[in-house]
Amino acid sequence: MVTGAIGAPQQVRMQPGTAEVKQTPSELTGQFGQYLKQAIDGVHNQEQAVHEVNDRFLIGQADVSEVMITANQAHLTLQLATQVRNKVIESYQEIMRMQL
Repeated sequence: MVTGAIGAPQQVRMQPGTAEVKQTPSELTGQFGQYLKQAIDGVHNQEQAVHEVNDRFLIGQADVSEVMITANQAHLTLQLATQVRNKVIESYQEIMRMQL
């Protein structure tokens, strides 16, 4: 499963007859880091969109519903990012409590 910048997951399909490629932990960590960066960039882009729509509203080029929709989308994106961060921190703390 592959996801975009805080978006809906998309299925990745293997071609029939192809072998699954094994990835090293370093490659997986890099991919996870790249995913987090894309997610944070998505949150930033949503915030910028809200500022842009607010500016257009102030000069009369956007209506209230557009402002509210954009603001709610940004709010939900930020809430999702916060919950993902909380789960990552919780997972890290759980790993640190494990005894070897």
